Amino acid sequence: MVIISILYPNSVEKSFNMNYYCEEHMVKMQILMGDSLKKVSVVEGICGIELGSSPTYVAMAHLWFDNLDEFYAAFVPAIDEIREDIPNFTNIDPILQVSQVKI
Repeated sequence: MVIISILYPNSVEKSFNMNYYCEEHMVKMQILMGDSLKKVSVVEGICGIELGSSPTYVAMAHLWFDNLDEFYAAFVPAIDEIREDIPNFTNIDPILQVSQVKI
């Protein structure tokens, strides 16, 4: 199993609409990815390790797939539509990471 993590770094001049992201963008992602998307989670950063400090990431999404082939088969045809929606919820350039589940 692989997880595609989408990370949105925090910065003073950046904005992020969590409601749109959860209610519109991620719903669109689930439709576009279809049955190959096994699980999705969205988390909102609230602080760093010190109480009251700024979080490193404003938001993170984790998309679970059985393998990389299934992810690419779903993602590549949808990439333009996904990218076009990003300005609707943020001006942050997301960072993507592919990870393999070990436990």
